[in-house]
Formats: sequence, structure tokens, C-alpha cells
Amino acid sequence: MNTINIQYYKTPVGEMILGSYDNKLCMADWRYRKRKESIDRRVQKGLNATFVEEESSVLKLAKEELEAYFKGLRTTFDIPLLLIGTQFQKSVWKGLLQIPFGTTASYKELAQNIDKEKAVRAVASAVGANAISVFIPCHRVIGSNGSLTGYAGGLEAKKRLLEIENNLFMI
Repeated sequence: MNTINIQYYKTPVGEMILGSYDNKLCMADWRYRKRKESIDRRVQKGLNATFVEEESSVLKLAKEELEAYFKGLRTTFDIPLLLIGTQFQKSVWKGLLQIPFGTTASYKELAQNIDKEKAVRAVASAVGANAISVFIPCHRVIGSNGSLTGYAGGLEAKKRLLEIENNLFMI
């Protein structure tokens, strides 16, 4: 069976589990999120792999990029990503990558941007299934009225990520 190298990583806004497979980042998930087990199963099944707590060059790079991001020194990421999900989910996650640093979009706007304007609920579900938080910026999606909506890392983490991106909070 294949293996996914994982490492736990404490950020200023919560603890993450980082995973790499085939020289790509396949997971940057919040360790204590509600749907963690279903996300873990999807990733493991999609790669026919199990988790092994071991360092990799990709995980080292992910930690370096996250540290720079949290210090306000990085606005984009260079790490190669491995998206594991349905074609629809992948299209939503690629749409998330188009939301610029320091900005937000509503679920409706995201749905329109990926030409799925009638599938707002399905888009929201795909956003919630994102296994590569921060690198794929699901924290930039807010409610149509501008309110902060659910986030796998918790609303406080989402708020702080948005503050970092707007230079309102520095560590």
C-alpha cells in the first residue's frame, strides 16, 4: 500500500495536519475539525494509501511557506498541490485559488465564477470538503451579507486568517 507522509504543525490560529504524496501537498487540514475523519478517508481512499508520520521535502516546504504567510511575508504559495475529490469539487477548489489574497468572495460569487451559478449549495459543500486549507483559500469565502460563515478551523481561525491578509493582525 502507498503512504502519505504526515506531520502535525501548530500555526498561530490552530493545529494542522500536513500530508504529502508523490512530491505534492495533498493535505493541510485542521487537526480538530468536525469532518476530519471523512476528509481523511477520502484522501486515503483516493490515493490507496495510509498515513505515516514522517517528514518529507514537501512537508518541510509547506511549513516554510506557512511560516512566511503567517509572518506577512508571503501572499501566494509555490508548493505543488494534489487535489483529491470529484471533478466538481476540484473545479470549486481551483475557483478558490482565483480569489486574490486580501479579498473575499461569497459562495454565490464563487459559484458564478466557476459557471455553476445554480449550484451554490453544492459549491458551499465542496468548499467545506477542502482538505488543503490556507494553500487553497477557503477562508476567503464569506456569506452574501458579508458575515463569516462556517470554517473547518473554526470561525476565530477564519477571522484571524482574513485579518492577516488585510494586515490587521501580525504574529
